[in-house]
Amino acid sequence: MATLSYRKDNIFDSAAQVIVNPVNCKGHMGKGLALAFKQRYPDMFAVYQQECREGKLRIGQPTLYKASTPWILNFPTKDHWRDDSKVEYIEEGLRYVVDHYKALEIQSIAFPKLGAGLGNLSWNVVGPLMVTYLSLVDSDVFIYISEEDQEYLLK
Repeated sequence: MATLSYRKDNIFDSAAQVIVNPVNCKGHMGKGLALAFKQRYPDMFAVYQQECREGKLRIGQPTLYKASTPWILNFPTKDHWRDDSKVEYIEEGLRYVVDHYKALEIQSIAFPKLGAGLGNLSWNVVGPLMVTYLSLVDSDVFIYISEEDQEYLLK
């Protein structure tokens, strides 16, 4: 039986098959969690840049990098790196995950607080949205939050 649970440690320590990387669509990983992914997985970064140039990675259409362990889901939360994230972009990407996780063979997945860091969205908005969608995923889902963050549950 699949579960949705919260974790308050480092997402890079996750045992999940897939870790979600919040990205923009311009091929730039210069700050925050995306920069940490770029530094840890330089080959993934090169593929991500190519996917941005070719228009394969776009809002509402994350791309899955399977050449590493764990796999990495590059999840667009903003179009341009200079812009703030948008709730509708998060929702489009979550809808994609719900619709495609089985075809992508995702058995467990770890999410950060999408757009709620450098994307300047409120966790009070993003958290409930993530739970609404991710509770539909029949795989183990882990949401990584800070100690002070509220854990939202499905009503």
